[in-house]
Amino acid sequence: MQGKIVKGIAGFYYVHVVESGVYECKAKGVFRKEKIKPLVGDNVIIEALDEEQKTGNITEVLKRKNELVRPAVANIDQALVVFAIVRPNPHFNLLDRFLVMMESKEIPVILCFNKEDIATDPQVKELEAIYENCGYPLIFTSALKDKNIDQVKEVLRGKTTAIAGPSGVGKSSIINILQPEANMETGAISSKIERGKHTTRHTELFPVDADSYIMDTPGFSSLYVNDFEKEELKYYFPEFAVYEGTCKFNGCDHIHEPGCAVKEAVEEGKIHKVRYQNYIEMYEELKNKRRY
Repeated sequence: MQGKIVKGIAGFYYVHVVESGVYECKAKGVFRKEKIKPLVGDNVIIEALDEEQKTGNITEVLKRKNELVRPAVANIDQALVVFAIVRPNPHFNLLDRFLVMMESKEIPVILCFNKEDIATDPQVKELEAIYENCGYPLIFTSALKDKNIDQVKEVLRGKTTAIAGPSGVGKSSIINILQPEANMETGAISSKIERGKHTTRHTELFPVDADSYIMDTPGFSSLYVNDFEKEELKYYFPEFAVYEGTCKFNGCDHIHEPGCAVKEAVEEGKIHKVRYQNYIEMYEELKNKRRY
């Protein structure tokens, strides 16, 4: 039988088989020998040991399309990144780090900005100004008022989607609407620091319908973009692509070089200053990272 690992806890893997349900499985010893660790999101072959108790063994891990290290998960089709428009205000550097990480793994991203019911029009317009040029689809929602959640459901259909975002932005509320059985523990925002307490403790996939899964990803607040070289960073800012090869110098990194088409585009407002500023910050970080 073929299924998908939806949760892994303490050596047990919970495998969802369409139309059969979820089986509690152990991974065969052969995986340890071959140093293969099954991941949430893996498509696997299982043998059922007890149909009534729904127990089994994983006999094979099928080829992965992609793999993330943190969270440790495989075969993600896309990421839905949830930030609040306001309360808390978006942390753009954190958002751009996530976008860079997904670009480096070639995972498409949809941006979902929640709490539209308490946002002003200029706040919405600012987000459009920053991110529309980058080519990311934008959805403005209100989990509280159930606004545009249908749009979110539409983009999830037939895909395995990682849902990511910092605490307190309404991510768990959105997941609860999409999949009531997920019954996420929605964390209250501490009014003093306007930041939610982390309520997600392990990676888990929830079937939304037969072939659609959503995954809440724990931990988001300290993303370090550093598993590639500084020279690669520019390729992970999609809005830079159109200027590639038009700078004065070949291999321009768009930092200090004269005659840089990207810097000109920033001056002309074609690339948003917020994005460019975050690019410089990440570039400097990569430049200064210690070589181990």
